[in-house]
Amino acid sequence: MPQTITVKIKLLPTREQVEILTKMSYEYISTINTLISEMVEEKKSTKKTSKHLDSFLPSAVKNQAIKDAKSIFSTKVKKSKYKIIPTLKKPVCVWNNQNYSFDFEHIYLPLVLNGKAKKVPVRSLLIDKENRNFDLLKHKLGTLRITKKSNKWIAQISVTVSNEYRNGTKVMGVDLGLKVPAVGVTDNGNTKFFGNGRKNKYVKRYFRKKRQRFGKEKKLHAIRKLNDKEQRYMKDQDHKVSRSIVNFAIDHQISVIRIEQLTNIRQTARTSRKNEKNLHTWSFYRLAQFIEYKANLAGIKVEYVNPSYTSQTCPSCSKQNKAKDRKYKCACGFETHRDRVGAMNIRYAPVIDGNSQSA
Repeated sequence: MPQTITVKIKLLPTREQVEILTKMSYEYISTINTLISEMVEEKKSTKKTSKHLDSFLPSAVKNQAIKDAKSIFSTKVKKSKYKIIPTLKKPVCVWNNQNYSFDFEHIYLPLVLNGKAKKVPVRSLLIDKENRNFDLLKHKLGTLRITKKSNKWIAQISVTVSNEYRNGTKVMGVDLGLKVPAVGVTDNGNTKFFGNGRKNKYVKRYFRKKRQRFGKEKKLHAIRKLNDKEQRYMKDQDHKVSRSIVNFAIDHQISVIRIEQLTNIRQTARTSRKNEKNLHTWSFYRLAQFIEYKANLAGIKVEYVNPSYTSQTCPSCSKQNKAKDRKYKCACGFETHRDRVGAMNIRYAPVIDGNSQSA
């Protein structure tokens, strides 16, 4: 099944290239906004080509700007019956897949130098741990977007990967939570706990206290920077946990990973009053997405199941019991970690059709 993902690559442009990319990025969104305004006024899609645009952009980028403007006009403006007229503000520049190339150290792009378009190399960090980026870039490439974020230039390349799922019947259940971010149990009982919930809780409490202090001092800019830092930390943790889960599945030749459906997880998750603030700022959905796309790349299918009573039902005798603290005990003699019970039951819970809901 084809899957489209975005590969992010850090760029290391020269001072001259920074000036050019900055100018082109502002010119790009200005061109799109102008074209949209013209189409709104004429009540029809533009027939302009790159020859009609007088802007500081190579022809290939002009054509992409026209394409993007037409797309916004048809999908947002016309669809809303002219009630929504978007205005782009964030500087960005886009090249289609026929106008860029790369090697191990550079991305080659058409840039405007001395008034003329010329394909030039921009240094980039294409090689990452385990060469995952470079392996992904061997698949079908889409557009390349360059943006500036936190004084760093980032290239975002759209990649379509055609996956073939593994043959086999081995299933692994994954239970998501707070104190233990994830627990995986294979169909033959192999178990692994992923992530460090206590550390995550400590980090979130640390950021929350600093936000409260900055709020009293009315340092809004500092609060925004702190929020970004916290989000980057939590996103990195989700990436690490999801990567560990998929690697564990690969090591045990798993064909299907099953995760609880995320609808109403905030209402049904097991937590205490002291964990309530963490529960409502936890991105269960993002972690599930990371697991799904990494698993699909490895040829492992992800299915979502009904989580009802998965943490209470005894895997041995099917009786329902409530866990005390972190231990689950049943009258039949079965005893284990309560999050492991959830993962064990998720392996064989009814599969829900369609995609999971947002948490």
